[in-house]
Amino acid sequence: MNPTITIAAGALRGSVDGGVASFKGIPYAQPPCGPLRWRAPQPVIPWEGTRDATEFGPDCTQAPGDFETLRTTPSEDCLYLNVWKPQDATEHDALPVMVWIHGGGYVGGGTSSPVYDGSSFAADGIVVVTLNYRLGRFGFFAHPALTAAKEGPVGNFGYMDQIQALEWVRDNVAAFGGDPRRVTLVGQSAGGESALHLMTSPVVGDLFHRVIAMSGGGRRALLDRPMTDGSVGNASAAGMDKRFAVKRGVFGDGTDDLAKLRELAPATVAGRDNVGILGAKKLLGGSVAGVPIVDGDLVVGEPYEHFLSGAAKQIPIMIGSTAFDLPLHFPPSKIRPLKWFDDQQQAKAAYHDSAGRSPLDHVKTLVAVSTDMTMHEPAHFVASTMKKQGQPAWLYRFTYTAQCRRPDSLEQGHSGELPFLFQTLESTYPDQIADEDRATAAAFHAYVVNFVTHGDPNGTGLPAWPQIVPDEYDLMNFTLDDGPVFGPEPRAGVELVARAQERDLANAADGRRREG
Repeated sequence: MNPTITIAAGALRGSVDGGVASFKGIPYAQPPCGPLRWRAPQPVIPWEGTRDATEFGPDCTQAPGDFETLRTTPSEDCLYLNVWKPQDATEHDALPVMVWIHGGGYVGGGTSSPVYDGSSFAADGIVVVTLNYRLGRFGFFAHPALTAAKEGPVGNFGYMDQIQALEWVRDNVAAFGGDPRRVTLVGQSAGGESALHLMTSPVVGDLFHRVIAMSGGGRRALLDRPMTDGSVGNASAAGMDKRFAVKRGVFGDGTDDLAKLRELAPATVAGRDNVGILGAKKLLGGSVAGVPIVDGDLVVGEPYEHFLSGAAKQIPIMIGSTAFDLPLHFPPSKIRPLKWFDDQQQAKAAYHDSAGRSPLDHVKTLVAVSTDMTMHEPAHFVASTMKKQGQPAWLYRFTYTAQCRRPDSLEQGHSGELPFLFQTLESTYPDQIADEDRATAAAFHAYVVNFVTHGDPNGTGLPAWPQIVPDEYDLMNFTLDDGPVFGPEPRAGVELVARAQERDLANAADGRRREG
């Protein structure tokens, strides 16, 4: 018999599989279409009767690409979320809650991906919520006509969706057996950066109580642009979005112009910017449309400013990256990347190949330095800074790669840890899963279950994972062959990058003082 649950908007009928109940395609806002395109998410209109919740709602409209397998036809009507819970959980149980924000560079992805199935977490006593949010120009758009219309906040509609979904969790998760006072926000890539932005935003209230940020950076935003005052290589959202409109025959910023923009076909708004094209533009130093906006309200400055000032939400955090993660930020000279470091000889020694030659060839050196700048060092910075401010903080690196991918891949790439996290290895490695793969997945998953449940990843049967010691460089490494091992940072360049980052911050502060 299919389970039913009643929430504020009405009754839902879900499904049961293996002791886990799931409720999919639950609307948490009205469809953001027509006159609601580029508006803050509007409250759900209650429904009559019992709504079927056995199938995913549409993932959000996006450009064609091969980022991940989606099981829906993407649509502009996409503000849906999904819940997994232990079958017998009731409103009296007050179970821990995990809210998942998917990645995809803010232009791709969706919760229907089989990788993100929440069943394994629900089987471990956690209520799991996965959410869709508007992507690309649907989610991040700041044409002057929107500002002139004064319909509400402008720009970061995708982040507004995430906040609306968290408010839905606060108001409704108890019906599924979840405790709205024990919410852990978990995200990867764009989702990891989203978690950090929500953690540092001045407008986000007490909607979550722990954070796991995976490959989300932590110093400078991975992807953002100013609202108005742009520059070469960093064009403003208002300017870029106005140029987009002009190319589609919309030249002004009046009500008629806004109406024309809202009449554009979804495929026209989405354009061609999938994850691959976005990455290429970033590598070449071009401006990227359809990504978060520094609006002075929801997103105020860079993440590092909030962490250093203590303005970030003071809560426990687990943060980390994969061994071969994304390079999105680059040293001042892409031609001579090691010139950025004060000690050239030390940098050459740090960035060498496996044969001991120093340095690596130019492209590999640039990628290695940039990956440390983008992902590895910023994760250390966030964990160390939060720990200095008295908050529990754990740092990790996910190096393990599936046995079937070896020897070609001996460092885990961006997003490669996700099927291990969710224990959905079959979604990525059908018929090729080794015992070693399952063991690593079980350990990584168990650490996250413990953190979500108790605010500490440690637990019975797992190697001890100490909290970070500020300004030291030990971490938990999910290694290729030895399981989880706590020990020294495996990349010699990370500490050098930290010194260079701190030097640049100090120099910038001195410059501002002189100007003042």
